[in-house]
Amino acid sequence: MTSSRHPDGVDTRIVRRISHCDLDTFFVAVERLRAPALIGQPVLVGGTGPRSVVATASYEARVFGCHSAQPMSQALRLCPQAIVVAPDFGRYRAASAQFHAVLQDCSPLVESAGLDEAYVDLTGIGEGVGAAHRVATSIRERVRAEVGLAVSVGIADGRTTAKVASDRAKPDGLLELPPGGDAAFLAPLPLRELPMVGPRLAEQLRAAGVRTIGQAAALDPAWLNARFGSAGLQLSERARGIDATLVRALPRAPVSVSREVTFETDVTDRDALRRVLRSQAEQVGADLRRAGRRARTVTLKLRWSDFTTVTRSHTLDRPAQSNAQLAAAGNALLDAVLGEAGRRPVRLIGVGATNLVGDEVQLRLDDPQMGLGEPQPREERLDHVVDAIRDRFGPGAVRRGPNSSGRGERRPDRG
Repeated sequence: MTSSRHPDGVDTRIVRRISHCDLDTFFVAVERLRAPALIGQPVLVGGTGPRSVVATASYEARVFGCHSAQPMSQALRLCPQAIVVAPDFGRYRAASAQFHAVLQDCSPLVESAGLDEAYVDLTGIGEGVGAAHRVATSIRERVRAEVGLAVSVGIADGRTTAKVASDRAKPDGLLELPPGGDAAFLAPLPLRELPMVGPRLAEQLRAAGVRTIGQAAALDPAWLNARFGSAGLQLSERARGIDATLVRALPRAPVSVSREVTFETDVTDRDALRRVLRSQAEQVGADLRRAGRRARTVTLKLRWSDFTTVTRSHTLDRPAQSNAQLAAAGNALLDAVLGEAGRRPVRLIGVGATNLVGDEVQLRLDDPQMGLGEPQPREERLDHVVDAIRDRFGPGAVRRGPNSSGRGERRPDRG
């Protein structure tokens, strides 16, 4: 709640109302629209390979202990009768677009937090007491009617508490906290329900006797700062229901872009690893170009069969976004790591772009296109053309031919 001084000397107060809207078991719900026979059944969306994980578990499957990010093999041991459905991300993206369109029709301030969730600023939307609740009710009704999905909504003074409230409202519910009621609502809840508290931080706080959000709120902020740094101060505020973070209508510029894959079986073939890495570099490059960003640093991630993980990074002479430059840097890092490790079996490989900057690039006098009226290198122009074709006709519509950076390798269907 904020206050300001009116010209006539009277305090005027603005009641901040932030909502978090979250589609319930999103992937499962979309699959049930396609196949109503799945309704009421334990459903797991994900792959079926030995290293596949659960993307979403229906509530019927969760009763048996199944949950997202769980190995599929473990989920099926817990619930052998579960129906496994392969994910269809094209269908999910289409439903997500409809969902976000409804939200944007109800408020000018909508910040997506993923395909199935978003923060919506309802401050000043509607008239009178209960306006935010009425708008949220309208959102839920429209999403149900226009998209066919259930959405749970939490409304609070700040984003953090709104997120916790929407989780508490599941499934298919609406929970609004009274103005000024964030701290009281959070106090009795388990510490892990606070979004910023991960397993490691929770364990460290548990050692200090902290098990609820209210107990964390009662800790001395100076002690939290000394123990955990800026994260400790943020914890102190969030636990007391203080979160002034704005809902931003425009997407935030990414701070990093990456792709990684865990193999069904461990890989020792270096050429196979290079092919996967090049495919990942293409995906990372496309993401950078869509976001209008360039990377100063390329990072390689490898995980051996014994789960040991190594990362290596290389800072480029100039920020890059082309597939060829990203793949070349990744391949150089890969060759260096494999040169040290020999033929150790690789369980996971990934490539990332970090230290991102804007799309502007400073040309040098020795650039081949300098003075020829071509502000963009030929390789980057080709990347943009390929991006446009794939965006329109699908990722398999066109493939790049052999080139020096790719060592003449054919791009696999998936990386």
